Amino acid sequence: MKRKVFILHEIYGVNNFIQEQASEFSDDQTVVECVALYPEGKVFSYAQEEEAYAYFTKEVGFDAPIEQLSQQLRIAIEQYEEVVLIGFSVGATLAWRLSTLPLRRVVCVYGSRIRQYLDIRPSCPTLVLMPSHEKSFDINEMKHTLQHIHFVQIMQFVGEHGFMDEQNRAFHLESALHARSQIKNFI
Repeated sequence: MKRKVFILHEIYGVNNFIQEQASEFSDDQTVVECVALYPEGKVFSYAQEEEAYAYFTKEVGFDAPIEQLSQQLRIAIEQYEEVVLIGFSVGATLAWRLSTLPLRRVVCVYGSRIRQYLDIRPSCPTLVLMPSHEKSFDINEMKHTLQHIHFVQIMQFVGEHGFMDEQNRAFHLESALHARSQIKNFI
């Protein structure tokens, strides 16, 4: 295999959406791995959003997985010609933090907490996909800051956090199709 793609999930765990993303990016030259941040394949339903967020922040967080993920990525860098990291939501924030590693590409999809790590300077081309609206902060401020960081390409899509996931209440078909196409072209 030439390329390895790691996918980091949202607060819900490795659910159907994340598994669909794995098949979307898998081909005869690419092996895809969905990294489970939760033990024993724990998955939350969309109705359990608050519980899932509480579990992620209490049991996983944005710091604890960094060392283990770094080691996983470094091993893959030795074994594959290209290593790509794709993260969704909390997974996108983790991917952003890992973008300083010598990866081929990093994709961050609606990683709203990236705003807490704007001191990160990616060492590889990094695509940040954002919705047009986030309920918890001013997305335009974050977009403005990211536009001035080397290696960072930003794209904004109509919709809210979760616009790519057809099972999510925020799903936006046109934006999802366009975002998927942009990710494929980028990697």
